[in-house]
Amino acid sequence: MKVNTQKDPEKIIWDHMRSPSSNLISGSQTRTLPKLMVWLILFVSVTYVVYTLKLVSTSRACNNEPFSTNRHLSSTPSNNSLPLVRNHTSLAIPRGENQEPRLETGFQHIVFGIAASAKLWEQRQNYIKIWYKPQEMRGIVWLDDKVKNQEREDSNLPPIKISSDTSRFSYTNKQGHRSAIRISRIVSETLRLGLKNVRWFVMGDDDTFFIAENLVRILRKYDHNQYYYIGSLSESHLQNIFFSYGMAYGGGGFAISYPLAKALVKMQDRCIQRYPGLYGSDDRMQACMAELGVPLTKEVGFHQYDVYGNLFGLLASHPVTPLVSLHHLDVVEPIFPNATRVQALQWLKVPMKLDSAGLMQQSICYDKSKRWTVSVSWGFAVQIFRGVFSPREIEMPSRTFLNWYRKADYTAYAFNTRPVSRNPCQKPFVFYLSKAKFDSSLNTTVSEYTRHHVPHPACRWKMPDPDKIETIVVHKKPDPHLWDRSPRRNCCRVMSTKKKGSVMVNVGVCRDGEISEVQV
Repeated sequence: MKVNTQKDPEKIIWDHMRSPSSNLISGSQTRTLPKLMVWLILFVSVTYVVYTLKLVSTSRACNNEPFSTNRHLSSTPSNNSLPLVRNHTSLAIPRGENQEPRLETGFQHIVFGIAASAKLWEQRQNYIKIWYKPQEMRGIVWLDDKVKNQEREDSNLPPIKISSDTSRFSYTNKQGHRSAIRISRIVSETLRLGLKNVRWFVMGDDDTFFIAENLVRILRKYDHNQYYYIGSLSESHLQNIFFSYGMAYGGGGFAISYPLAKALVKMQDRCIQRYPGLYGSDDRMQACMAELGVPLTKEVGFHQYDVYGNLFGLLASHPVTPLVSLHHLDVVEPIFPNATRVQALQWLKVPMKLDSAGLMQQSICYDKSKRWTVSVSWGFAVQIFRGVFSPREIEMPSRTFLNWYRKADYTAYAFNTRPVSRNPCQKPFVFYLSKAKFDSSLNTTVSEYTRHHVPHPACRWKMPDPDKIETIVVHKKPDPHLWDRSPRRNCCRVMSTKKKGSVMVNVGVCRDGEISEVQV
């Protein structure tokens, strides 16, 4: 039968697998296959190792790898590599041998725009004459109207110009004055004069006193090729609430980089039209900065001084930053007693010339034997307190001044303050600057501070009385690079002296491990 003659395929396979010959073939195959696999693996491995070694050896000599960083990390590249560096100009641009380093910002790169009033010019021009250096600085005084003898320019003052007409701009604030529009455009009008080599425009009022050397120190920190709007706030918390905590107060002064001024001049007139209800010039300027998207860069050495009365508490505890400006000089008392406002500022120029970086900088130390606290505000005043006060207390301004809003209390300041002590034993003995000079033999400044005599109530504390002290002598080396380092108060040390009625203090950079430590 056909069915019987056809073999079952499954049975044939099964029988074939059981036959001896089949087992021999199968055995030989199973022994050969592992050997082939081993040789294949060995071949692949050797090939991989050889290829890797070749790749490593050639990559060190290759200078065309797109992600190689060895060339750029080398501080002294070889002559052979320099031509290759030029092929990667997007990553590194070598300085030419004859290329001069970029000049640091100086007086020659700054232009002052000073807002002035014709009615007050006769009096306030004297403030400008004290700080302005016509041989080194550039600036323009912008008046609202002509003044007497305007044609005869004073060589000690910047040139005088009359601001352009602003009658086309709307002003609707009933509490302010439309002169705010004129003042807000001073930076733009100064830029339109086309002065060359300008990096910064600095705005101020005719009653602003600039410590110009410290202004330069501040501006050097910033890239003048970028958009910068630099200034500070009001001392009055209420002022900052009413106007803005993001606004620079023009009386204290503010700086605008040249590129930002160029951007401002293109849009400011349109911007001003959008804010007819704003009060002053500063808030108009800040509104335009907001439209440009540029925030305020705060530098607390610019001082608006929206206060009344005596600035002593603020100046004797100046923050650890360069003193850049003083404002409202007609409102506050003269900073030195028994002097006019102009005389006081002229006297401040003496320590300014010796060490402008250290002007008004506070140092705190202790006379351990007498248990006195000594606070030095260099170039201005020294205080001696009976007892031991912590630096945390002494670095806080005492309230010798009144708020801009006379009904406001101490909570209306934008910073911490401490009350003037009512305890007769804690009333400080104040010594104001009377002499200052540079001692070339010692390479140090020697400043002398004389007792300011005011009535002192009797004190029953059983401890030495500072009432016998008449003079304090402070030795301090000039430190023009003080602000090139991280901010830190200088340290002071009370030195021994045989001179009766005198205390000698040394002020300088804190030594290793030196602190103003409270001795309990």
